[in-house]
Amino acid sequence: MTARHHRKVETQKKKARRAIPRPKVTRSLGNTGAARTRAKKQAGKARAAKAKASA
Repeated sequence: MTARHHRKVETQKKKARRAIPRPKVTRSLGNTGAARTRAKKQAGKARAAKAKASA
């Protein structure tokens, strides 16, 4: 269970406010076999969709 002490909550809020806004991750990255296979499949689908859109 995560720490919910009032001082900890305060620190988390401050850190969240300072964080640079970044876009959400759209595809899972990783160096495991399953993750690489998923990434490869997504890349292939994206490439096919792009080719279909431009054609």
